[in-house]
This record gives sequence, structure tokens and C-alpha cells, in this order.
Amino acid sequence: MASSAPPLKFPNSVSSSTKKRRKFSDLPSIAPTGKNWRPSTVVVAGINGHPQINGSGALRVAFQGAPGAYSEFAAKTASPACTTIPCRAFADAIDAVERGRADRAILPVESTMEGTALRNYDLLLRHDLRIVQEINLFVHYCLLAMPGVRPGELRRVISHPMALAHCGRALSHLGLRREPVEDTAGAVEMLRSNHLLDTAAIASPRAAVLYGLDVLAHGLQDESWNVTRFLLLSKTPTGPPQEPAGAGLKTSLVIAHRGGSMMVLLKVLSAFSKRNINLTKLEVINSSNEGEAPVMILDVRGRGSLRAFPHVLYVDFEGSTEESKVKEAIDEISSFSVFVRILGCYTADTNVYDLQ
Repeated sequence: MASSAPPLKFPNSVSSSTKKRRKFSDLPSIAPTGKNWRPSTVVVAGINGHPQINGSGALRVAFQGAPGAYSEFAAKTASPACTTIPCRAFADAIDAVERGRADRAILPVESTMEGTALRNYDLLLRHDLRIVQEINLFVHYCLLAMPGVRPGELRRVISHPMALAHCGRALSHLGLRREPVEDTAGAVEMLRSNHLLDTAAIASPRAAVLYGLDVLAHGLQDESWNVTRFLLLSKTPTGPPQEPAGAGLKTSLVIAHRGGSMMVLLKVLSAFSKRNINLTKLEVINSSNEGEAPVMILDVRGRGSLRAFPHVLYVDFEGSTEESKVKEAIDEISSFSVFVRILGCYTADTNVYDLQ
């Protein structure tokens, strides 16, 4: 059952437009949130108080959006010392890694409100990149405006279409006209550069700090628990990571077949169940219906060509590709599937990180 929308929180006073604009490195530290969160990775103090996960070093991380986007904050959570590279589209972020302009690309792949972002999984399948890290970020939407502007002066709100959809009830309450733009940080950038006094933007509280805007309302999202999962992708092949203390490893793979969808699914479940391997994600894609395009997967072991499949299973499970039982399960699945590709083996991070 969906929870009711949280009440809007308006500050008692509007922040001064003369307040010094802080750099990203001066922002408060990102900390895990949630009532019963349990650390599953080694989190140590990083640069300027940000947590540094598994000793991440300086990397170039490409993300979709303008500076201040949620994807950029997720990248900074994963590697506080990284240099972030804004890109117009998710495909451009992947291209930056393939051409050597970036070491990692970060993509949002699923959220508690929208489910799986299949478009980004499709991008992953079409390219020869590996999942090397996951980050779960709590998405906190705020209503931002130019300094000194009050809620009653607003006539419209701009943001990414998904952000507008996530805040539907709050925006209806405010009576603002909604206009979609490419991303949340881009909305903030547009607001600031055009000095729009009748327009608000939906973005993160940190975007307000980066662009020197006022936060008129907190907690606009319809659902109080709004978490997005991001994956970091790398071109450089690496072996399975060493299992950190207090945490386990996770493996992602895709299984493709051409017929007998239910039978293949049952066989896959059996291969993992009889070896006591826990699944953390299972998604079945059937595109055999008329008018639906097949799923295209790059055959990285073959001639590097794209292959089309009508039935695809995305699977995440606990364990490393170096474990004998995992190898046995994959071998068994390969025996009755047309195609199996390991997307990555990485540390399982059950923390949810908050921008506030």
C-alpha cells in the first residue's frame, strides 16, 4: 500500500542571497540513513569528511546531467576524490569510458518508486563494460527558487519528468504548471542562468548550495522512502574483488533464451536454490509479443556482434564468480540457455546514503 505524501516543509525564513556559495568539497558529509541500516562495506573517512568506500582512489567518472545532478552525488559517494564529467545522455557517459575519456560511468538502474530503468540496462548489455560497484542513494526532492522569491510568486516548476512525476501530489497542492527538462540539475542551471523569478526547480538540497538558490520546500516526493540504485561501470577487466570484512560479494548476469520462458525460469531458480545461493534481483523480460523489439546483447566472447533475444533474465545473486558453487550454477544454466553473460562481480553494499 502506498504511503501518504509527507507534509511540505517550508523554512521559517528565506536564506540570504548574499550567503557565500560553497564548493562541493565544502558540503556536509554523506552518511548512511535508515532506521535499521547495517553497514556491509568498510566505510572510512574520506576527503572533507565524505565516506570513502573500499579505498576508492581518484577516478574520472562520467555521469548524465549537469553539475549537481543526483548521479554526480552518487559518484562522489562512491569515490569522494573522483573527477566528475557531465554528459548530455547516458549513452555519452558510456562512450566516454569506451574512448578513454573517463574511467567509470555511473547509471541509475532502478528505484523504489519507478522500478527498473530498462533503458539503462539495455545500454549496459549493448556495450562491453563491467559492473564494479553499486550505490544506493536516498533521493530527497526540494523546491528551489531564485534568492528572495517567495512561494506565492511562482507560476511554474521545471525538472526531469521523473522528478515531476514523483512529486505530483505536492505540485498539485502548490498549483504550479509543470514543464519537463532533461535533468534536475539542468533545471537548476536554467533557473539560475536565465534569472527566472516566476519559476521553481525540483532538485536536491545540495544543488541549491552549488547554484546559490533558496530552498522553499523540503520533502516534495509523494513517497517518503525514495531510493535509487546506481551502478558504476568500467572498461578495464578486473577480477572479483576481495571480500571486505563484514560484507559479501554480489554477481550480476544476464541469461538469454528463445523459447520455453517458464521452463527456463524454473531451471534457473533450481540451479541457484539447490546450491543455497541467494538471489537479490530477478527480472524477466519477454519481448516476443507483436510490436515489441527484442533485447540486443553484445556477445563479448564471440566476434563482438550484437545478438537479438526475445527472452532475457536479469539476475543478481550473493557470491563471487570464483566460488565453486557459483561456477557450477553458471555452468548448469549455460547448458540449457542460449546465452549467458556475466555483467560484473562487486561488493554488495546495502547502505543507503543520504545527501542531507
